[in-house]
Amino acid sequence: MSEKSAAIEVSQLTMKYGSSLIQQNLNFSVQKGDVFVIMGGSGCGKSTLLKHMIGLYQPAAGTIAYDGRDYFSATDIQQLKMRKRWGVTYQSGALFSAMTLAENVSLPLTQYTRMKPAEMADLVRYKLALVGLAGFEDYYPSEISGGMAKRAGLARAMALDPEVLFFDEPSAGLDPLSAKRLDDLILQLSQSLGVTIVIVTHELESIFAIGSNGVFLDAQTKTQLDTGAPSYMLNHSAQPLVRDFLSRGQGHQQRSGEICR
Repeated sequence: MSEKSAAIEVSQLTMKYGSSLIQQNLNFSVQKGDVFVIMGGSGCGKSTLLKHMIGLYQPAAGTIAYDGRDYFSATDIQQLKMRKRWGVTYQSGALFSAMTLAENVSLPLTQYTRMKPAEMADLVRYKLALVGLAGFEDYYPSEISGGMAKRAGLARAMALDPEVLFFDEPSAGLDPLSAKRLDDLILQLSQSLGVTIVIVTHELESIFAIGSNGVFLDAQTKTQLDTGAPSYMLNHSAQPLVRDFLSRGQGHQQRSGEICR
């Protein structure tokens, strides 16, 4: 793909907590329409990278650019315009317990639009229907399952028709069938709406089922070891650690290119 198709470009990114180095020299691009997976072992900084990408943490060095504009050198107004183009979901769904699902989904619309109540109600019903929750508008988070709560959180993240959706461990705490349904939903949204998706996950089934591109972070060297499609990295990565991770420890027993024929 050409550089013009890049939705996000991370260049020479270094992340720290105080004096503690998390990751350094990160360089990768997220292309428009990608389902981009941030992967790696526990403690490598996957969620920290996501928080940098949505502007919660300031980089120690480097840039994160959206359509060519570095977020952290932009003005407050420019940053707000960028954030309005994003949707973010969290591990728990992060729904407000005292609000119905409809009220949760309508929150961004109330804050950032001047829609009339009837228009807003129609749009909220549509967004909930997109994630398979038609008819659950008046339910409270305590009245639905964990998988439904995650889907409701996704509906809220989609309220403003974002160009980029960010997911932090969306399958965490779900049973295998619910996790599979959520993967299918994410893939469907990517394909039907053309949304660019950035997802943090350690679930291999999800990585291979939905990932079209990605970056692999290493906790020991504190930098990226590889980038590219997960299936390509499994078969062709020059890094044994990457192949071992993606093959559940089988990569060291076979030469790259001989795995998963």
